[in-house]
Order: sequence, then structure tokens, then C-alpha cells
Amino acid sequence: MKKFFIETDITEIGANLKDLYQEFSGKRILITGGTGFLGRYFTQIFSFLNQNILKQPCQVISVDNLITSIEPKYEELSGIQFIQKDVTQSLQIEGKIDYILHAAGIASPYYYRKYPLQTLDVAIQGTRNMLDLAAQKMAKLLFFSSSEIYGDPDSKHVPTQESYRGNISCLGPRACYDESKRVGETLCQVYHTQFGTKVNIVRPFNVYGPGMQEKDYRVLPNFASRILSGKPIQIYGTGGQTRTFCYITDAIVGFLKILVRGIPGEPYNIGNPEPEIDMIGLAQTIEKLLKQSVKMDIVEYPDSYPADEPMRRCPDITKAFLQVGYEPKIELTEGLSRFFAWARLNYTSEKREHFQTRIDRNRPLGKEIHLDH
Repeated sequence: MKKFFIETDITEIGANLKDLYQEFSGKRILITGGTGFLGRYFTQIFSFLNQNILKQPCQVISVDNLITSIEPKYEELSGIQFIQKDVTQSLQIEGKIDYILHAAGIASPYYYRKYPLQTLDVAIQGTRNMLDLAAQKMAKLLFFSSSEIYGDPDSKHVPTQESYRGNISCLGPRACYDESKRVGETLCQVYHTQFGTKVNIVRPFNVYGPGMQEKDYRVLPNFASRILSGKPIQIYGTGGQTRTFCYITDAIVGFLKILVRGIPGEPYNIGNPEPEIDMIGLAQTIEKLLKQSVKMDIVEYPDSYPADEPMRRCPDITKAFLQVGYEPKIELTEGLSRFFAWARLNYTSEKREHFQTRIDRNRPLGKEIHLDH
């Protein structure tokens, strides 16, 4: 049976949240985009805390319209309720809400190219609906923006600080995503200043890990899927565009630290600032990790994938480090090792026999963590 996560990753997240346990005890938490890549990790970690840590369990309401995901199976999870709902429509929730994780959105370039109006709607109208709910319930809201709001930064602004204003075309092929996230941030700031709504903004930088759908069409699922199938990986454009990659365990810990400790009204970069690596270098790193030849094809951008992507993307995380103690721990090779070992077992590509990884199969997929209850 497929699993979207690695058990030891969930344990690792739990251990790294040790100083926040009491903040979730007895709380009621709403998660939008609850069946997406990030949303599933949030439901999993809150269930883990309920089963293993919290004396007074938290209650979680997971909301998703399933436009790019499938209905979850929460039978084995503790304290999780699922509602199939489009957050661009009014959402009525009875009782208190302490925290809102507004992670609903269409983040894959393939899918926001396919669903541009829905992408705009969820980041603008969906965000306003959640802000109205946060104001009504006196809840703290965490808005999931994107590093895409910086556009294609000038090299003197790389690594990029939260104060950078961005370099974006409002008419470009990525504008439905970039500009809607920027408007979403503006809405958050307006509600904070006008109504005193407690809100924080996180700008994730290329979060990856187990659980990314094979047809997500972002770089690492693309690479893994084609390697599993024995096909050459395809690198769009020149291959010289650079990114940094943040493993999912580090990202989830960072997001929850911002949710609890972030200064209301402030945006925070969440990512891993090193290494900044170009796409050809990423392919070569994977080749070295897997100890097998990886064929590469440099190709033009397909019609289904928006061009005009930023040439560099690298976060300055000083603000998150100083204000909430965020510090990523998983190096790129370790994260890639976990991701590819998981993909080998969970992706459905044909011709698996071509994927002859020599990663030590006896090594656990993640470190063994001992929790202090």
C-alpha cells in the first residue's frame, strides 16, 4: 500500500516541535488545502501529536475541494475531520477556531497554467474568506504565499530578503500565480492593520519530499518519474536556472514555528539557503547519489509549462532564524536520498527495473528520534 510519508520523518518533525507542544494542546485548527502536499503533512503531524504527546488532544478540520488531489483516508488519524469545500465560497464553522493554516492553492506551474482563474480565485477570494473567518473567530492565520512573489530578482538581491519588492510581469505566463499571491499578502496586511487580525505570511522556497505526486510536474517528481521509467530527464530552458531545496521536515517545523511565534503582520522566508544549485548540477548530484548514469535532455519549455521562470531563487532566512529559531537541518543529499528511496516504492512508473539505485537499503529512511513526552 502506498504511503505519502516516511514514518521516521513524522517522528522527526514531532521531536523538533518539542518546545511548541503546549501551544497545540486543546486547540482547534483549520487547514485549507488539507489534502495537498503540505496539508497532508499537517494532518499527519497533528494526529501524531494527539496519539503520542498531547495530554489534551487538538482538533483539526481539513478542508479541500480536491481539484488537484484525491479524497483522504483519515480512518487511522486521531482528531481529524475532513470537509470537501471550495474555500472561494463561504465556509461556516461552528465553535471556536484557534489557528488557521491557509495552505489552499494551486502551486504546480503545470496546474496553474491549466487552472489560471481558479489559481487567482483561491489566493484572493479564498484568502479574504479565511481572513473574515479569522477575524470572526479571533484566530491566528498563517497565509502560505510563495517565493514566486519575488519574481526574477536582480543578483544583488540574492539571497533574497523579505524586504525585496520583487521583479514580476503582471502579464507573464506565471502572473496568475505570482500576482495572486502578492494580492493575498496585501489582503493579510490590510486585515492586520485595519482589524487587528493576527496573521503571518510564509514564503516557501522549493519544498520537496515524500508525498509529492508523480504527476505534480515540478522538477524533482519529474526527475524521479523519468528515472524510474528509464527515460532521459528533461531540463527546460538552458539548465542554468538555480534553486535551493528545502526538505519537508524542515519546512513543516518552520511553518509551525511561524504560526505560533511569528510576529503578527510579518512575512517570513522558509527554505534552505544552501546549496544554490542549477538544474544541470541537480541532475549530476542525483546521478552521483544513485550511482548510476542519468541521461539528460535540454529541451524547450512545453506549452503546458509556463516559461519566464526566475533564473535564481535563494532565500535569506536570517529573519526567521532570529525571530522564531528556524534553522533547517537536512542537507540536500540526505533529503534527496530519502525522497528517491520513497519514490522507488511509491511511484507507479513502468519499467521499475531501470531504477537500480545503490543507496544502502538497510539504512532507515530518516534518523531514529527519541521523544521526551
